[in-house]
Amino acid sequence: MLALAGLAVLLAGYDSAILVLGLPGIAAEFQAPVPQLSELGSVLALGALGALPLAALADVAGRRRVLAVAVLGFSLIDAGSALAPSLAWLAAARLVGVCFETATAGVATALVVEEMPGGRRALAVSTLTLAAGLGIGLTTLAYPLVAPHWRWLYWVGAAGVLAPPVIWLALPDPAVWARAPHASRSLLRAMAEPPFRGRLTLLVAVTALAAIFYEPAGLFVVLFGSRSLHMSSGQLSAVVVAAGLVGAVCFGAGGWLGDRYGRRGVGVALSALTPVAAGLTFATGATALYWGGNIAWSALASAAAPVTGAWFAELFPTRARATSEAVVAVSTAAGAIAGLQLVALIEPHIGLGPAVALASVAALGGAGLLLWLPETRGLPLPE
Repeated sequence: MLALAGLAVLLAGYDSAILVLGLPGIAAEFQAPVPQLSELGSVLALGALGALPLAALADVAGRRRVLAVAVLGFSLIDAGSALAPSLAWLAAARLVGVCFETATAGVATALVVEEMPGGRRALAVSTLTLAAGLGIGLTTLAYPLVAPHWRWLYWVGAAGVLAPPVIWLALPDPAVWARAPHASRSLLRAMAEPPFRGRLTLLVAVTALAAIFYEPAGLFVVLFGSRSLHMSSGQLSAVVVAAGLVGAVCFGAGGWLGDRYGRRGVGVALSALTPVAAGLTFATGATALYWGGNIAWSALASAAAPVTGAWFAELFPTRARATSEAVVAVSTAAGAIAGLQLVALIEPHIGLGPAVALASVAALGGAGLLLWLPETRGLPLPE
């Protein structure tokens, strides 16, 4: 189960990294300035809206089927992305691709949390985080070999169409999901009843604030290094590889800490430290700080991901767990659009790096709101 869910997340991670790493080449080919690239990022963030009905379907019809369809969807979209004759075409293709990638991450997380024993859920989610990191790592290693030919990476991604039949036939639905009621009215009722309504409202605020910073930071980190620091594609990939290697070590460490010491304390601490480190990446034009900020950002974010991933999934009932993941993804999209538009607005006045660094204040505020969520380590999953 972990291998198949991890395969789906790995392919989605590979897919999502292509645009970020290939952004300098995409910008050069289509002669796109930063405001236009911010519009591209805003369009892509809307893809989370399409993940919402897919997640609801996963709660009603099962995790396995929807996960297989989502992987098939973004793999086919890769072929359309590789053929893009314009930035508008690429934006439209990636909009649909993000829909399927977001659904893949949410459904896979729900599946793993439901299948694992209470004392190992965060550690199990860390395997998904590691798989996503490996997918990003494949893109990172491949791009310098083909740069600036970003289209080739999408053609390779289209080979993901081989995975959905295996997922459909071999991946079981969790027994926890099989016992839960699956009518759409049960799903809607679960989202509206206390305490889940308050938890969801709080998470919407937290993730929106975080995305105000992390979306522009993730989208522009390579472009900032290329344009502001004049680093080559090889040097930029070296930074991403170094950060990824450090992050890979921290995935399991974060999962272990979350299972041993609890979600709340560990999750809040890591979520507060991450925007500080990430903000330093963009704060100055110093190459050394760019290296150090990227590595620290990767380490802290990698450790935080399995803790918060397990925590957020454990907060909601099985009959609406995948849907809650998608609702949070939609709020992330709203924050992402706000963050990208903010950067586009102030970048001409203060520069790209300071504009992105300024947005880190929002993510820090969101981390503070996590203190209002309850501890869930070791508790039975609500059905």
